[in-house]
Amino acid sequence: MAMRLDLEKLNIFYGDFHAVQDVNLSVAPRSVTAFIGPSGCGKSTVLRTINRMHEEIPGAYTKGKILLDGVDINGKDVDPVAVRRTIGMVFQRPNPFPTMSIRENVVAGLRLQGVRSKSKLDEVCEKSLRGANLWDEVKDRLDKPGGGLSGGQQQRLCISRAIAVEPAVLLMDEPCSALDPISTLAVEDLISELKTDYTIVIVTHNMQQAARVSDQTAFFNLEATGKPGHLVEINPTEKIFSNPDLKETEDYIAGRFG
Repeated sequence: MAMRLDLEKLNIFYGDFHAVQDVNLSVAPRSVTAFIGPSGCGKSTVLRTINRMHEEIPGAYTKGKILLDGVDINGKDVDPVAVRRTIGMVFQRPNPFPTMSIRENVVAGLRLQGVRSKSKLDEVCEKSLRGANLWDEVKDRLDKPGGGLSGGQQQRLCISRAIAVEPAVLLMDEPCSALDPISTLAVEDLISELKTDYTIVIVTHNMQQAARVSDQTAFFNLEATGKPGHLVEINPTEKIFSNPDLKETEDYIAGRFG
């Protein structure tokens, strides 16, 4: 199910503004890659571009390639909706559909795909909630509103909703930034388990979190306000945090800026 992700000379624009410049990186299947760097350097913009959300902004466009197992997801014959089914997204703040029950939240994507079999929907609901380590906490209240869960439970509900459609890649944009430490630990443990089935990319401002959950880390930076963000260095996480190739990376890890 997991697929390899490659970015080749990816440039991202908002109209005339060059937001991100010449990103080249690869993410192996069944691994976790963390994007770190100061605010405004393009980490989340790259993430949104990977599942073709960036192009929804008026005037926004990209150059370069985003390859999923060698196939360019921006190809003329590629359906953006199909891309978003293959590349799931979990956002910074939990966003369960407030009028839907827990069960309806989990299977919303399948319903959009036309799945109507109750037995199939129930099966996927349980499997996805178990996959998000949430089943035991909610199995007796599946018909209650998803918005009634705690923040950490809501985020795991959103993860279960994302994995219900069986994506190949799972993108997470600061998934723990709005959570308490206990909920953060639960989501981090979940990320470690999910990488056995998915290719995961996570944006985080928490360097300790990047060190805990990722196999490789990509450090982004920008020269100055108004300049495009760029990828400074990507390496195995242990190397990035102990012996980075570049002083710029070392200075950021050490807290000298950012």
